[in-house]
Amino acid sequence: MVTARVLPMGERAFLLEVASLDEVLAVHAALGADRPSGVIDVVPAARTVLVRFDPDVLAPSAARAWATDAASAAAPGDSAHGPTVELGIVYDGADLSDTAGLLGVDVDELVRRHCGIEWTVAFTGFAPGFGYLVSAEWPFDVPRLESPRTRVPAGAVGLAAGFTGAYPRETPGGWRLIGTTSARLFDPDAASPALLAPGMRVRFRPTGPAEVQARPVAAAAGGIGPAAAGGIRVVEPGLLATVQDLGRPGAASVGVASSGALDRTALRTANRLLGNTEGAAAIEVTMGGFRAVADADVWVAVAGAWGPVRIGGREVDPYVAHEWPEGTELQLDWFTHGARAYVAVRGGLDAPVVLGSRATDSLAGLGAAALRAGDAIGVRGESAGPVPVAPPSAWGAPQDDEIELDLAPGPRADWFTAEALATLFDTVWTVSGAADRVGVRLDGPALPRARPAELPSEGMVPGALQVPPSGRPTVLLADGPVTGGYPVIAVVADASLDALGQARPGTRVRFRHARPVG
Repeated sequence: MVTARVLPMGERAFLLEVASLDEVLAVHAALGADRPSGVIDVVPAARTVLVRFDPDVLAPSAARAWATDAASAAAPGDSAHGPTVELGIVYDGADLSDTAGLLGVDVDELVRRHCGIEWTVAFTGFAPGFGYLVSAEWPFDVPRLESPRTRVPAGAVGLAAGFTGAYPRETPGGWRLIGTTSARLFDPDAASPALLAPGMRVRFRPTGPAEVQARPVAAAAGGIGPAAAGGIRVVEPGLLATVQDLGRPGAASVGVASSGALDRTALRTANRLLGNTEGAAAIEVTMGGFRAVADADVWVAVAGAWGPVRIGGREVDPYVAHEWPEGTELQLDWFTHGARAYVAVRGGLDAPVVLGSRATDSLAGLGAAALRAGDAIGVRGESAGPVPVAPPSAWGAPQDDEIELDLAPGPRADWFTAEALATLFDTVWTVSGAADRVGVRLDGPALPRARPAELPSEGMVPGALQVPPSGRPTVLLADGPVTGGYPVIAVVADASLDALGQARPGTRVRFRHARPVG
C-alpha cells in the first residue's frame, strides 16, 4: 500500500507525491493498469507521478479519486519485472577519466561498476526518449559539470547525481560523459517510440568502436519536402514560421511535449473560416515578415496577430477567407499587435505526421523543421464543409499592451514565503526578450523562497510557473520540457494560455486567482 499526497498542478493536472522512487514505479504501474477515459498523461518522476486529464471528459474530483485509490492499492515491487534492454556501449566519454578521479576510483573500476549492475528506467524527460536510470547497486553521487556543454552528441552516455542516461539526439547538457551507445533511443515512427520506458530494466554491454559507428543513433527533424499539387512555396519565413496543429498530447511519459499552436483559438478560427476541421495544420508566423507564393488557386485565411495582409500586393482583411490565385504572393507585414498569426489554407497543410500530429516541436526537434525560403508545402483535401458566408465570431486585434491571466494553484506554493505569494499577484510583470515556444521569462521582483532545498525533477504542464534560483518566474509553453527541477508556484489556467501566446516582449502581465474547478 502506498500513501500519496495530492498536489495541485493547475486545474487540469495534479501530482501524486510519494516517499521513494520504488513507490513512484509502483504507482505508475497501478495507474497504467486501469486508466479511465479522460486521462491524457501519466508521467513518473523522481518522487511524484503527474496525472493530466481533460475535465470535459473526467471530472477533477473523479480523476483524483481514481488516482488515489489506485495508489493506495499499489505496493513497491509491483513493477519489478519489467522487460530488460541491453545497450552496447563504448567507454570513450570525454569525462571518463576525470569522473573516475572525482569518485576516487580508477577508470577500470568505474567501468566495471557501471556495466556490472542492472539499472531501472525511473522516468523520462529532458528530451524524447531520454531515460533517467537508477540502481540500488550504484553507490556514487556524481556532480554535474560546472559549465554545461553547448553540444552533447547523440548517443553519449553520461552520469549526474545518482543517475545514468543516454542522449537520444544532439543537445546541450551538463552530465559527465563516460561513453557512447549506438542504440536508437527514440524512433517516432515505431509502435513504442521510446526504447527506454519507465519501469524497464537496462544493462550496459561493453562493445568495440566499430559497432557503435555502424548504426544511426536517432532521427532529426525532417524537412517539408516537395509540394503536392496545389501547394505553396515559402519566399521569406520572417522571424520564425512553423507548421502547427493542435499538438500531440498523451506522449509526455516518453518525454514528448504536447506542442501545437500557442494560440489555439486563432488556429481554430482560421480553419473554421475555410470550412476545415478545427485542428488542420497551418503555418504559425511569429512577429510577421512572412511571404509565400501559391502554386495553384487556393483559399486562405489569416487569424491571430494583427498587421497588414496582402495578396498579390492588394491589402485584404484578416479573419476573412480569400481566394489566393496561382502565382501570386501572400505577404504578412511585421505585426503591430500580438505575436503569432496563423495562415490556414482550405484543405489543411501537409507535413510529416509524428506521433499523430503535424506540429513542429522546437525544443525536441520533432516534426518538420522551421520553414525556410524555398520550402514547398503541400495542401491536403480535408475540408469539413463549404467556406462559410461570414466569420464564425467577432474578431479584433489581440491585446498585447497589458494582459490579465488566471492563475490556478501550483504544487510547490509552500516552498515560497507569504510575501512571494502576495508579490506574484500584486506585481505588474513584463514579458522579457527571452520568450519563445518553450517558455516566457517574466521581468519583475524576485519571489523569495521559504525552502532553499533542491527539488527532484517532476512532471510539468504548459502554463507552469517555474521559479529558478534567480526568483523570477518562467511560464512554460507548448514546447516546454515535460519534467523539470524548479518549483512551480502556480499554473496559468488553460483558458489564459492563448493570450500568453500573443504576448510580445514588453507586454505587461497581471495575475489574478482562477476560479476553482471541480
